[in-house]
Amino acid sequence: MSKNKIQKQMKKHKLTRKRRITKRWLRAHNDALWIYGGIIVLAVVTIVLGIYSCTAGRGKNTGLEADASKPAIDVQLLDVNEYSRPGIKSDSITGIVIHYTANPGSTAQENRDYFNGLKDSHATSVSSHFVVGLEGEIVQCVPTWELAYASNGRNHDTVSIESCHPDESGKFTHETYKSLVQLTAWLCEKYGLTERQVIRHYDVTGKNCPKYFVENEEAWKLFRGDVKAALAK
Repeated sequence: MSKNKIQKQMKKHKLTRKRRITKRWLRAHNDALWIYGGIIVLAVVTIVLGIYSCTAGRGKNTGLEADASKPAIDVQLLDVNEYSRPGIKSDSITGIVIHYTANPGSTAQENRDYFNGLKDSHATSVSSHFVVGLEGEIVQCVPTWELAYASNGRNHDTVSIESCHPDESGKFTHETYKSLVQLTAWLCEKYGLTERQVIRHYDVTGKNCPKYFVENEEAWKLFRGDVKAALAK
């Protein structure tokens, strides 16, 4: 037999031997490999789910700079009367209801004065605990521990906030929006609520109020996200 053939056979023998050893090792460690593989897969899945959970938990927001500290509030309580401030004690507060005035260009003061004038005009029964103005000013009309005529079937256990807007779209100015976020976050902290307990008038009755947040669902989600972010600061 030639030298080349001998060398080829030796190489072939070595390769075959290595393959046999490898197969034996794989058979001997088959269970362990499955276990280790399963652990690695489980670890990867856990990490991915953890990242997803953290991301989902944060939620979207506009990045607005606001916190849950008490904002400046101009307290101008309505006269006690059966048309706008009945003086009835609320139940425990379980929600915050957001409204819009549906009166483009009107100020917080004008809306407050309209509520108070109902004691004389008897035109209707309506009011709100707070009104946020076009420049971000906040006027309080009714104590939060008293019932206001704003949210129909949820009057008894919610705090209501009316928000002014410059035009028919119902979209709030930046100043109104910022004050609304801070006021809402402060009330949530005061009553031990989360952004999930902040609702629209629409969610109570189906009324298109606040218009911009009803017709722009993403804007409503961002608002709630901003309230959540403010509560976290």
